[in-house]
Amino acid sequence: MERYYRLLRAAAALLEAAAETAIPICAKDISDDLMKEFAFLSGGRGKDKAWIITLPDNAGFNEVPAENVSKVLTYLTSVPSQHESDTKFILILDRRLDTWTSVKTTLQKIASFPGNLHLVMVLRPTGFFQRTFTDIGFRFSQEDFLLKLPVVMLSSVSDLLTYIDEQQLTPELGGTLEYCHSEWVIFRTAIESFALTVKEIAQMLQCFGTELAGETRNGLSLPHKITAVTKEGNLLLSSFEEPDSGECSQDQQQERPGDWETVNRLLGQLREMETAFDGFWEKHQLKMEQYLQLWKFEQSFQEVKNAIEFLMGQQAEVPDTGDSIPQVKQRLKDLDHFDGMAQDLIGKAQVVILHGHQLAANHHYALNLICQQCNELRHHSDLLSEEIKRKQLRLQKTLELHTRLQQAVQCCDEGAYLLANQQMDKCQSKEGAQKALQDIERFLENSSTYLNYDPQALHYDFESVLTPELKCQIQALQVKLENVRSMFGNRQSCFRKLLDKHVRPVQLVAPRPENPPRSKSPLFSPKHGESHVINELVETERVYVEELFTVLTGYRAEMDNPAMLILLPPVLRNRKDILFGNMPEIYDFHNKIFLHSLENCLGAPERVGCCFLDRREDFQMYEKYCQNKPRSESLWRQCSESSFFQECQRKLEHKLGLDSYLLKPVQRLTKYQLLLKELLKYSTSCDGVQELQEALVAMLDLLKSVNDSMHQISITGYDGDLSELGKVLMQGSFSVWTGHRKGPTKMKDLARFKPMQRHLFLYEKALVFCKKREEHRDGYDKTSSYSFKHFLKMNAVGITENVKGDHRKFEIWYSGREEVYVVQAQTVDLKMAWLNEIRKILFKQQELIKGTFKQFLCGFHSAAEAVLLSHC
Repeated sequence: MERYYRLLRAAAALLEAAAETAIPICAKDISDDLMKEFAFLSGGRGKDKAWIITLPDNAGFNEVPAENVSKVLTYLTSVPSQHESDTKFILILDRRLDTWTSVKTTLQKIASFPGNLHLVMVLRPTGFFQRTFTDIGFRFSQEDFLLKLPVVMLSSVSDLLTYIDEQQLTPELGGTLEYCHSEWVIFRTAIESFALTVKEIAQMLQCFGTELAGETRNGLSLPHKITAVTKEGNLLLSSFEEPDSGECSQDQQQERPGDWETVNRLLGQLREMETAFDGFWEKHQLKMEQYLQLWKFEQSFQEVKNAIEFLMGQQAEVPDTGDSIPQVKQRLKDLDHFDGMAQDLIGKAQVVILHGHQLAANHHYALNLICQQCNELRHHSDLLSEEIKRKQLRLQKTLELHTRLQQAVQCCDEGAYLLANQQMDKCQSKEGAQKALQDIERFLENSSTYLNYDPQALHYDFESVLTPELKCQIQALQVKLENVRSMFGNRQSCFRKLLDKHVRPVQLVAPRPENPPRSKSPLFSPKHGESHVINELVETERVYVEELFTVLTGYRAEMDNPAMLILLPPVLRNRKDILFGNMPEIYDFHNKIFLHSLENCLGAPERVGCCFLDRREDFQMYEKYCQNKPRSESLWRQCSESSFFQECQRKLEHKLGLDSYLLKPVQRLTKYQLLLKELLKYSTSCDGVQELQEALVAMLDLLKSVNDSMHQISITGYDGDLSELGKVLMQGSFSVWTGHRKGPTKMKDLARFKPMQRHLFLYEKALVFCKKREEHRDGYDKTSSYSFKHFLKMNAVGITENVKGDHRKFEIWYSGREEVYVVQAQTVDLKMAWLNEIRKILFKQQELIKGTFKQFLCGFHSAAEAVLLSHC
């Protein structure tokens, strides 16, 4: 800060010195008049130290305007006035070769002399007549001139020398003072230019010190400018003849022109300012370098911190427990992946922290901030590493518990099969019973580790990872272990009695396994086809979730990446919700909910149907996605060849384009019903079959609803909100004949008319008639739209199921047959399906009317009773 103030003081001093050299008029402004040499300041001085201004004999003086003469005299008087106060001047008018008229004109022009005029000396004309005229004219005009100017008329140069020493006069006036007017003008112009440059530099330094942040570029060029100006001043100074101080008297020193002192003083101030600027700039440059170091450090810090926080959020979505071995293994695999990413980030964080320590060791001005950010980064790194390790330990312990439970259950199943597969007819003899008993004892010895599990010990050993689901599994295992132990105990007791008593063989009944034959245990009911379908369902679900995640991060998120904005077509700006629809909502549902529900079905296939039925409402989000699909495809066609999508595809290493992945949700919806049909083939006599059938119906209904809704969004020309008509129940194309009269429709009257092709939409509250139109777009597949024609309210519709002439036809009439429509379906089955739906709507309306009427009657009877009671 001290150097900063020192720089400002030096700049102010330099500006003050430059201001002292400033004069009202500059030499370059009147250079033309100066070069005419009708007046000059030779540097000579009178005996009373008055400066001498000479007006030499100049034939063109009378033609010079008085204003120009005044400017030149003002300039000449301002030059010595810069160095002295109360400056006096002597004017010498050399008019020896001129006339009295010229003398008089000259005296009149200098009457308004701008300085302190001490004396005017006139060398009068030397010609006889002009000299006589001058004497006479001056005598008569002397009083006028003396009132304005102190004028002395001189006859010759010798008279002039009586007033002024010859060393102060130029040779043409009989003196010895050397003077070159052209050189004087050049020097004055150079001095004034130098002073002006110094003033500009001083102003620039003041501005630089005051507005340091915005003038850094100027600061880089200032040293060069200062050096150039200093060089210019030195050259200008060397052009003056500097007298030897030892050979000059004090009077000569005082009589020396002040230009040398002016330039020397400005150079001194300039050197002092240069020294102050160098010291300040060195300090400022160091701070700017530290600014840059801090900016780079904070940028690296923010990048690593954001990456750690993002990874922290990702790992937070991975639960630290699981309900099955595949689920736990998958989560451990995910955590291993995150752990690898975390180690890379922690390494980057260590590099940033090391950089921060180096800055702190170099006494950076932002030491406290750097240390704080280093500690924050270290804290985030440790927190991420500890959280991942904690989850890994919990999942590994959970996996160990699941493995033990599975081994124990498998051991119980094997023991039950051993007992069930013993041939009891061969066990009736002593040898057979003894061999069977040995098999049992051998099995119990080999399986003692699992059969002797203590559920309480499992609770104690794995208390930290127990969930309600795991507790239920331990309780189920406890029941199963008790049953198997009891079965083995009974069989051993039976065989021992047989060996001890040696009685007649007793027909023993083979024990039934704990679970019925249709149990889902692979040992009791090895349904490999069913297991294969369930595994395919879960694995393809995982792939589907991963593909959605890839699309959302590799394409959708990149649309907000500043580095990719240059590649993003303008038509895509702020339109990612159109291109991707509600895919983020679909991904969250499958990743956080549905995938985990399916994974829980790996060990319990009977729960697959419930898994779909419990989430049937959530699947309605696909209807929104499919309704947006035409808009998404239209937007994709406009920019499918853009470099943005090509770059995203290259980074993801996808062989297929984005459009293929945008179809995945539609394809997945179709895949569900196929897998459910396949699963039903292997589950005809198992638990959960009814739920599977209901789930299949629900998915087929969803597909139909999605298909109908996609057709509905293509309806154009309807003046109103279609959603007010209720849900779309059916839609399809028909041939339609119309009639508008009461009474039964006569087919012979309708047959002569060509049928209209209409696309019908059956809503809960109305039947909408549209005309289907096909549109072709630049080589792409044709798209359909439906032009609205009219609609019939369902509360005024009636139907006639059969029309003579064709079993595919039925009749729809409106408002008591004021309007009649004969509708022909493509097949009889399609006709019956439509009639069934229409009948359901009409039946619901009828029930609603009955209910309303009953309420009315009840209200009427209550009112009547109240009236009667009031009369009683």
